[in-house]
This record gives sequence, C-alpha cells and structure tokens, in this order.
Amino acid sequence: MRNRTKMLILIGLAVVAMLLYVFYALNGNYSYAFPRRLIKVVAMALTGIAIAYSTVVFQTITHNRILTPSVMGLDALYMMVQTVIYYFFGSMSIFVINVHYNFLLAVSAMVIFALIFYRVLFKEGKRPIYFLLLVGMIVGTFLGSVTTFFQVLIDPNEFLSLQSKMFASFNNVNSDLVWLAGLVILGTFIYGWRHMNQLDVMSLGRDTAINLGVPYDKLVQRMLIVSSILIAVSTALVGPITFFGLIVANLSYQFFKTYKHSVLIAGSCVMSIVALVGGQWMVERIFKFDTTLSVIINFVGGVYFIYLLLKESRSAG
Repeated sequence: MRNRTKMLILIGLAVVAMLLYVFYALNGNYSYAFPRRLIKVVAMALTGIAIAYSTVVFQTITHNRILTPSVMGLDALYMMVQTVIYYFFGSMSIFVINVHYNFLLAVSAMVIFALIFYRVLFKEGKRPIYFLLLVGMIVGTFLGSVTTFFQVLIDPNEFLSLQSKMFASFNNVNSDLVWLAGLVILGTFIYGWRHMNQLDVMSLGRDTAINLGVPYDKLVQRMLIVSSILIAVSTALVGPITFFGLIVANLSYQFFKTYKHSVLIAGSCVMSIVALVGGQWMVERIFKFDTTLSVIINFVGGVYFIYLLLKESRSAG
C-alpha cells in the first residue's frame, strides 16, 4: 500500500472519530453540548499535533526512537510551577482562578527554562547531544524532587485541588486558551515545516549532514527550541501526557517506512488525533469516566516503552 493511500485512510479515521465524538448522542442539544464538544475536539487535535511533531523532531535530533522531549524535564518543570503556585499563593489566587494567567505563566516558565538550558549547554562549544540529554534527565529528577517536597508540605485541601493539574484532562478546556494555543502551535509548526528537507538529511548523521551543507548545530538548537515550545503549550493546555508521543511516533515509523519527515510528521499527527479523540470517546461513552485518557495512554505507553527497550537490547546483542 502506498503512503498516500495510508495517509488518506488515517485522515478518514480521524474525520470519523471527530464526527462520532461531536455528534454521537447529541440529541438535538446543539446550543449547549455542540460548542463544548467542538472545543474539546480542537483541543485534542492541537495537543496531538504538538506532541507528535515535537517527538518526531526530537527523536531525529537524538537519533534515538525511545526518547521523548519529556526527558528534558519540561513535564517536571510544569508540575513544579503549578505546585509552587498552590503552595505560596493558594488555590484561590489569581494565578489559579484566571486560566489565562496560569497558562501564560506555565508556558513562559517552560520556554525560558528551555532557552537558558540550551544556551548554557551550547555556549561552551560543541557538546554531544547525549550530554544535553544526561543533564536534562538530572534536572528533571531534581525538579521532580523539589515538587514532591512542596507537595508534602502543602495543605491537604490545596493538594486535592492541585491533583487536577497532575493528569491530562480534556473535560474543562477553556475555549480562549484553545485559540491562543492554536495560534502559537500554528506559528511554530509553520516555522518548523520549512526545515523538513534539512531534517531528512540530519537523520543521516552529523558528519554526513554537514558535508551535504546542513548547518547541523544551529538546526539542532532551533529544533530543540521548537520542540520545547510545542511541549510547553500542549502541557499547559491539557496537562502532561508522558508516553503519548513515543507511541504515535513509533507507530508512524512502522506504518509508513519512509525517511521523509513531511510524511512521518503528518502521519504521526493524524494518528495522534485518532488516538486522542477516539480514546476520549471510549472513556466517556464506554468506560463512563471510570478512568481517564491519560492513565490509559501512560499504561499502554509504558508497556510499549518496555517493549522497545527489550527490542533494542536484542538487536544490540
């Protein structure tokens, strides 16, 4: 089957999933339920596109298909920012009640952290990408420890309110935040799409890419910042989804079997829409909210991650 045919099938599944979520059991309640369902579908689509794009780009940069941008500690930073807000200001502060302030504060903290992080690490000269990953994992662990420390000291009632930030949720997405996040994601996506051909060459390795005229080090920095912005916006919009990017990116590699990032990224984005919209429909209609979509994704993603690790160890042996 040609990749074009596969893409059309995926797009068809995505359209069916979105129509099913929006119109199933609507019962003529267009004025109340329809706009709310539509906003949730848009939020899921934006989140899926941002996570899928950033993961594929990040794995190309690192030349490793079992890593995701969360290894840089952005998810841990998001939770630390939310925990610090609840600890020092409380659940009734303007930074919690006003979703715009909370969104902008979380995104700004994660983007500034990423910019400083990459600037410091790349300032002293050319460092191997795995050095950056190692430092990112250490920083992420440190931020997680700081978050746990504050959560132990926080008031129990405040912690109950904070728990809503610890898992991804599409049930209470603010429509204004969706359009704001959409503008940021669209602008970042357009900027990153200009470098698709360079990413194809980058996947051949650093030396080969430099010999073919690709400004490898500058492109790595730019794409890392693009990935950080996308992850920051998606996390601030709905919450952290740890393994979702790992699943859709590797499924895209297996399904399309091509080196072209324009196909791989588009395919992973459509897959993510199918998974999120279809999964949320199952959570609401089949499981009756007995579980959450993030729990299912993290469970499936964790099992898939272990499978990839075992597969890599067998191939290396």
